[in-house]
Amino acid sequence: MRKTQRLSKVGRKEQRTAYLCLIPAFIGLIFLTYVPLIEVFVISFFNWRGPTTPTWAGIENYVRLFTTDPYFKVSIKVTVIYSLLSVIGGLIYSLIIALLLNRKVPARGFFRALFYLPYVLPAAAVYIGWSWLYEPNFGLFNYILKLCGVQENVLFLNDSKMVLPSLALVAVWLSGNLIVIFLAGLQNVPRVYHEAAEMDGANAWQRFRHVTIPSMTPIIFYNLLMSLITNMQVVTPSMALTQGGPNKQTMFITYLMYRYAFKSNQIGYACAISFVFFIIIAIFTGIVFSTSKTWVYYEGGED
Repeated sequence: MRKTQRLSKVGRKEQRTAYLCLIPAFIGLIFLTYVPLIEVFVISFFNWRGPTTPTWAGIENYVRLFTTDPYFKVSIKVTVIYSLLSVIGGLIYSLIIALLLNRKVPARGFFRALFYLPYVLPAAAVYIGWSWLYEPNFGLFNYILKLCGVQENVLFLNDSKMVLPSLALVAVWLSGNLIVIFLAGLQNVPRVYHEAAEMDGANAWQRFRHVTIPSMTPIIFYNLLMSLITNMQVVTPSMALTQGGPNKQTMFITYLMYRYAFKSNQIGYACAISFVFFIIIAIFTGIVFSTSKTWVYYEGGED
């Protein structure tokens, strides 16, 4: 009885210590996330042009957003398409590279650093460098296409049909962080599972499909979620390369917010876009979480 009481006292002490250690995190979450979000929501009901005094507008900004704004619906469409291309391409590319780097190959450490390097490079410098590769007349990609027999220059960044895949390709190349996370997950797949499957006669593809992938589903889920949120908030390609063109095909939602807030000085309207965008991301995040129950498997637990 005394032992149980002593353990209970120790447990309560550890619980209090845990809450005390969590206080800084809660303070940061409240003042860096929730308070700004509430302020954005409040400002979205005002007409505010920076130095001027805000005036009450009610739901006028939201009505304008869904009825007369010439860019908003297009921005949702191109943001979703770009995100899907970048997320799917990035996950496939990162998993393949991680599988290769997980093998015993010469200079494995060098190649791991090489594939991770794009992720830590300055974003603006990366997109400017890729703009040289995409250059219609003297770019490397058009030069390679000419060697392959394609005589007409491809307008990677000036063609409405090519610009989103072209920018998504850059996002895939920048997914070095996903490679590192996948690599860590692959190294934690229990070797005994592979050995048991091999003893049962499973080939390499069957072991990958029925052992590696199920064991990696928590890692895939995490990378999918983080990659989706990151790519939906994309703004650098538009600012560095396309300025929303051609034909509004890179008018991403974040770039639209930037234009209204800092170019047109319509801060209240930009806040309305920002809050709607927050809801859109929340919806996609909720879809990912709700569907994860059918395909994410945790070791020692239920799927």
